Amino acid sequence: MTQAKAERIPMNKDAFGPKNNTEVTWLGGGGAMINSRGVVILIDPLLEGFDMPILTEAPVTVEECGHVDAIIITHCDNDHFSKATLLDLRDRTDEIHTTKYVAELCHEIGLEAYGHDIHESFDVKGITITLTPADHAWQNMSPKHSKVRHYEMEDFCGFRLETPDGAVWMPGDSRLMQEQLEQKPMDLILMDISDSSWHIGLPGVEKMAAAYPEVPLLPIHWGCVDAPEWREFNGDPEVVKGMIVNPERLFVKAVGEPFVLPVEK
Repeated sequence: MTQAKAERIPMNKDAFGPKNNTEVTWLGGGGAMINSRGVVILIDPLLEGFDMPILTEAPVTVEECGHVDAIIITHCDNDHFSKATLLDLRDRTDEIHTTKYVAELCHEIGLEAYGHDIHESFDVKGITITLTPADHAWQNMSPKHSKVRHYEMEDFCGFRLETPDGAVWMPGDSRLMQEQLEQKPMDLILMDISDSSWHIGLPGVEKMAAAYPEVPLLPIHWGCVDAPEWREFNGDPEVVKGMIVNPERLFVKAVGEPFVLPVEK
């Protein structure tokens, strides 16, 4: 299988500084950074220590990161819950927020974390963040992982972030759910475009895009892991463009390239 490869634009500590808008930056894989008028939130940062070969590196190293107001984590898979990244960012991160199960995993490695229920909201310096539902309990189908525990729906989530410049929705890794097609209006969707059975999949991308036909889409979860046979890492924005309504709103960004809110109308 031929992989689409994401481009990379390096970031530095300036990206963590004051802003007069909201910048949403894909960090590679399923991760992103929100800098909303100087409030910095990392979603599922994977900056080091992954156990698979990398096709496109993260745009910033842990050493190059500035102050982080909060890290929010959607679920326990190691391309989203990166223990190495979290531990090395601990001295420059104020808070970690996640599901209750992943908060327990944080505690096991010596990190403080706040665990939340699905649909619960919390505040990070004026940004309201709400957990949205996700369906990604693939571990229950795995002979290896199912021995650890029975994974529940509430162990996985997405996040809706209400910033002064608009609402950003990260659905997270998830099979398509009806509730995901009935969300409140938003101003940007971080769209997982991998075609895996435990992700939204291309038919799900088409349905979600149709449910929010005017909302800008920032494709993520593609072109960064060197794994040609893994559908989870092999999305292609060019394929997605041919499937969705209003394809001009699919903003294909390099890793490290910011998308700016508010979007000019």
